[in-house]
Amino acid sequence: MSAAAAPVGIVLVSHSADVAASVAALAQGLAGGGATTPIQPAGGLPDGGLGTSAELICEAAKAVDGGAGVALLVDLGSAVLTVKALLDEGDELPERARLVDAPFVEGAVAALVTASAGGDLDAVAAAASEAYAYRKR
Repeated sequence: MSAAAAPVGIVLVSHSADVAASVAALAQGLAGGGATTPIQPAGGLPDGGLGTSAELICEAAKAVDGGAGVALLVDLGSAVLTVKALLDEGDELPERARLVDAPFVEGAVAALVTASAGGDLDAVAAAASEAYAYRKR
């Protein structure tokens, strides 16, 4: 698959490995498997504890990077700060990595569906961000 044909990769950054993996599995299930789109959880610390790991985030981003960009969705405060710091450093994450301001679960599903349909990084980020407007009443 050429870089131009590669889908946008998605990384789910959570303080919990279980939460990140579960949201990835949910998104894949709801997106019909999302077989063409790489999605990786980056949750918790390397020792399995709660927290945010720059190392795990970088590994996940590199694993999903096919050249079309990487959308990083995060759960809470220090996850946001860690991803922002990595982006500011400029050499740890893939060149076209982007922090996406979106709700974690709904945004992950919208991002995966859009990426699986061939959306570019802008479209994937927009779809995930638009998930803030989903009303539950």
